[in-house]
Amino acid sequence: MSDASGRNGTSSNVRNLTDAIRKVRVAESERSDVVVELREAERTRLDMLADELRGVFADVPSDDDQFIFEVSSGTQPRLWIDMTSLVVMGRDRRTYRFVKDTRLGRTVILETADIDDMADCVTQYVAERIIERERAMEGDWLAKRIAQQDMPARPEKTAASLLRHALPQEPAAAQKVHPGWIVSAFLGGILVGVAILLAYAWIHIG
Repeated sequence: MSDASGRNGTSSNVRNLTDAIRKVRVAESERSDVVVELREAERTRLDMLADELRGVFADVPSDDDQFIFEVSSGTQPRLWIDMTSLVVMGRDRRTYRFVKDTRLGRTVILETADIDDMADCVTQYVAERIIERERAMEGDWLAKRIAQQDMPARPEKTAASLLRHALPQEPAAAQKVHPGWIVSAFLGGILVGVAILLAYAWIHIG
């Protein structure tokens, strides 16, 4: 009887452990299903937002490669706008969070459960980034244009400066007085001297 009881007791213990393991596995499976369902729910909401923005994405210039516009899978699905900005779902799986990574850390641009408000915010952000890129390109073009205009003038100016320093320089007075005035003044002095001599001789002889 004791052996039978022991066997029955052992059998009971084994049965109880097996049941416990089964329950744990079922619970884990249910939790996994919940996690998967929640992840799929987040992905679905982000896909809905991406559909709202599909027209905006299509209007971006083809040569502008700063945007990504892609919903990524993983532990937390994300709608990437560019390399530093993305949309994720909040803890309630219903609220959209538009965040941007900066040098000062992650900044929340907008947090809302309204898909239209989030779509408008992302659209505004995309427009601002496009304008910033155009201004940067225009500034680069202007700087390059100015540099090209200044390049031909500088060698000529340098050559002229070197030529002035290489040639002997006349005194300042000589540069201002024309040689013709010097000859006229000299001849005028001679004529005045002759006139004075003739007058002197005329007075004393006469």
